[in-house]
Amino acid sequence: MELGIGMFGDLSFDLATGKPRSAKLKLQEILEQIKLADEVGLDVFGLGEHHRPDYAVSSPEIVLAAAASITKNIKLTSTVTVLSSAEPVKVYQDFSTIDLISNGRAEIAVGRGSFIESFPLFGYNLKDYDQLFEEKLDLLLNINNNEVVNWKGQLRAPLINQTVLPRATNNGQLPIWIAVGGTPASVLRAAVLGLPLIVAIIGGMPEQFQPLIEYYKEAYLANGHDASKMQIGIHSHSFISNDKAITDEYYYNYASQMDRIGSTRGWAPYTKMQYNGGRSKDGALFIGDAKEVTDKILYMHELFGITRFIGHMDVGDPSHATMMKSIEIFGKEIAPAVRKAIL
Repeated sequence: MELGIGMFGDLSFDLATGKPRSAKLKLQEILEQIKLADEVGLDVFGLGEHHRPDYAVSSPEIVLAAAASITKNIKLTSTVTVLSSAEPVKVYQDFSTIDLISNGRAEIAVGRGSFIESFPLFGYNLKDYDQLFEEKLDLLLNINNNEVVNWKGQLRAPLINQTVLPRATNNGQLPIWIAVGGTPASVLRAAVLGLPLIVAIIGGMPEQFQPLIEYYKEAYLANGHDASKMQIGIHSHSFISNDKAITDEYYYNYASQMDRIGSTRGWAPYTKMQYNGGRSKDGALFIGDAKEVTDKILYMHELFGITRFIGHMDVGDPSHATMMKSIEIFGKEIAPAVRKAIL
């Protein structure tokens, strides 16, 4: 099982001014954190795309390209690329460029996005939400499989004998994952296409997602795909500290971000009871000491048969020092324990 870290580049807000802290500083910290994740032997690092004042990363490709030049082994992926409001030709070109810089370590995770800011920003109509994703995924897969592209859709101009360059290292093909939040139609799409699936499990009880993942497995095999190539991952909020006081204090970072998002979605204020419930064995938060998080990852492996776990680690913008320590524990304590247990 591959183990990795995901981030959105969360920015905390100054209570006096109401302004977010420096995106410049945050991006510099992220690059240091990716470098450390590589050095401690983690398998994958992912960055998400957002266009909001509380996130520093709007262009994961740019940050991942910078990371490609300072890392050696870690895979570099988006978590996720909002494909519905992106240009598939440029998405492929950006990630194939990262792939060439990194000597074959680039991947793409595509999704429809849980935020809608990118649609008006790039001139797309939300009424086309589903069709945009379907068409653009079809085009991206066509580009991934063919250097010379012939394609026609309804919402974008056709491509006729167009060459898309540069090509990625593996015969021009990049690994493309489908990222979902729990919609059966999205899961079925990934299974029919034979694409790897990554499920965002950030609330409730992970066990509730078991029927969805079993649905993917059954549809994947029913559509004639090779069982040995099936890949399933989960992406969940995580934070690791062997100091209980730091873990307890992290509640305030976490709750502040949940409340910022929740204020636009009609959620009730986030409570310490929710935090503690999420941290329990049956909850969706991978927040605790090395043993607690190790045991929970192994439980997910037992529950779902996952081949990849990505711990989303910067929710609420914890300090750089605590982030670096969290990554170090993940790589030096949790990863070896998980790998040993599933041999």
